[in-house]
Amino acid sequence: MKIVGACACIMGVAHTYMAAEALENECKKRGYEVKIETQGTVGFENKLTAEDIASADAVILTNDIPIRERERFEGCKIFNVSSTGCIKSADKVLDAVEKNL
Repeated sequence: MKIVGACACIMGVAHTYMAAEALENECKKRGYEVKIETQGTVGFENKLTAEDIASADAVILTNDIPIRERERFEGCKIFNVSSTGCIKSADKVLDAVEKNL
């Protein structure tokens, strides 16, 4: 399975990166391909390409604040979660993705 995502939080610092790391770690643990973009105070990092998005089975977006350039994900299977949800329960987030694909 291939998962892509975009994480952003209100302050654009800690929770953004902690959520991305939690998702990456859980995906790797399950043997999934994964690429998570962060939208923090320094702007976009690890920005998803059109190819990344098109080849993904699922897109995980944090919903603490609006994800910039969200239109890139139109037509994709999107899962909206909080940064805190990703940080505390990335396993449950991915369980929900698996269940709903």
